[in-house]
Amino acid sequence: MTDTTTKTRDDYGPFGAPLFDDPSARALSRVGVIDVGSNSVRLVVFDGAARSPAYFFNEKVMCGLGRDYAQTGQLHPEGRNRALAAMKRFAELSRGMGAKPVVTVATAAMREAEDGPAFRAEVERATGLPMWVVDGQEEARLSAQGVLLGWPGAEGLVCDIGGSSMELAQIADGRVGKRVTSGLGPLRLQGIPGGKKGMKAEIKRVMAELVEEVGTDAKRLFLVGGSWRAIAKIDMVRCGYPLHVLHEYRMTTKSVQATLKYIEAYETDELRARTGIGEARMALVPTAALVLRQLVRALKPREIAISSYGIREGLLYEQMPQRLRDRDPLIEACRFAEQKDARLPGFGRALYHFILPLFKGERDSRLRIIRAACLLHDVSWRAHPDYRHEACFDNATRANLGGLTHRERVFLGLALLHRYKNSRTGTRFEDLISILDDDQIAQAEVLGKAMRFGAMFSAQTPGALGRLSWHPKKKHLVLALTDTARDLFGEVTEARFASLVSALGATSEVKRLRQAPVDVAAEG
Repeated sequence: MTDTTTKTRDDYGPFGAPLFDDPSARALSRVGVIDVGSNSVRLVVFDGAARSPAYFFNEKVMCGLGRDYAQTGQLHPEGRNRALAAMKRFAELSRGMGAKPVVTVATAAMREAEDGPAFRAEVERATGLPMWVVDGQEEARLSAQGVLLGWPGAEGLVCDIGGSSMELAQIADGRVGKRVTSGLGPLRLQGIPGGKKGMKAEIKRVMAELVEEVGTDAKRLFLVGGSWRAIAKIDMVRCGYPLHVLHEYRMTTKSVQATLKYIEAYETDELRARTGIGEARMALVPTAALVLRQLVRALKPREIAISSYGIREGLLYEQMPQRLRDRDPLIEACRFAEQKDARLPGFGRALYHFILPLFKGERDSRLRIIRAACLLHDVSWRAHPDYRHEACFDNATRANLGGLTHRERVFLGLALLHRYKNSRTGTRFEDLISILDDDQIAQAEVLGKAMRFGAMFSAQTPGALGRLSWHPKKKHLVLALTDTARDLFGEVTEARFASLVSALGATSEVKRLRQAPVDVAAEG
């Protein structure tokens, strides 16, 4: 990767020109995935060819195909009926939405039940959709690819728990490494003889075998699957965590242990009332909690991250060309949003280059958030002016975006809030903003006010009309204007410049620019 100086002079930065208009990327603009799991059957239709998936349609039916499998070796009769009905509906819906391709994938219950092949044939006759029944190794690989779709540089161990199985997969350098599968799914474990004691003994035995295969050196554990997400939701409630976005939610081993004790202390009905988790999902949580306790003890991860992306997103990733896989999911999604919703698509790039002198020396991880903010700065313009700042904040903090930590979400939201509003006093976001420290809050305000000024200064290419120079040691901001731009520096623009100067705690100077600047953003 090039250094920061080189990147600022490149037309689009390190990730190249957007790919969403490329034919190979547009082919992914409406991809359907039907996931036939041991506990649920779900249809997801992804929309848009941006690197970060958007969910055009998402529906789940809790069928329980794998219920009682441990005792009978068969798919549950009621689960079969419910799953077949759901599949018929999903086939018609996907055709009506023009989804192409539609991939149907089935996991543990379908691959292991004695009547799995017969049910597969029945579904294919009824829907016309071929069903891909994957083995445990392939299930692990696809789930790990889902994590890579959200975190291109992720390293660690992916743990995907379903109703009837649990898989582990190593990921590093954008690739999936060793994979192992096991029968540690809650539905299967509930059929183990000996009650809770028998389950604990089986979990401990199988976990020892898994650790022997994958080792204990994973710095980060990525948790995939509905039972893990339910436990994370309980952790949020226990901690009073203000941002209710499960993707990229982080936990420590200490907080996990505290939450597992919390789960043991309450009846499932009370936990449901506190968290809003559905009855069918909550029924599996106590058993999944036993698995997670042993998993954390055995692997000793330094950090635990929740991934909302799994096998379905892994199937989308499977169909992406490598050059799209290599892109930053956040930047691609923001470019796509700007192209679709901004008043002046393309202005975000020019704005980024104009305000970049304020952030010279920033690390790459912060520069990508600044770039994302500039791309998103105008996508909520249709909201009522009195609430536009709130719409911006909500859009950033609650949007389905990959490659974004919770702190980065809030930082991005706060910057966009200040793009439309000088003061955040009295807003309803104080609990969310508390996720940031004082320095991050101050930086987000500077970024927002810089965008606010730049967007008012010129509606086309501000870098062709003026130049910002920031002298951090002297805390002095210089705005150099061409003769043409002096007419643009009117009363409102001047007030927004003064607000930026105030946020920097700086002195300022406006002077004449004798030679027209080279508009870096317009080069290429």
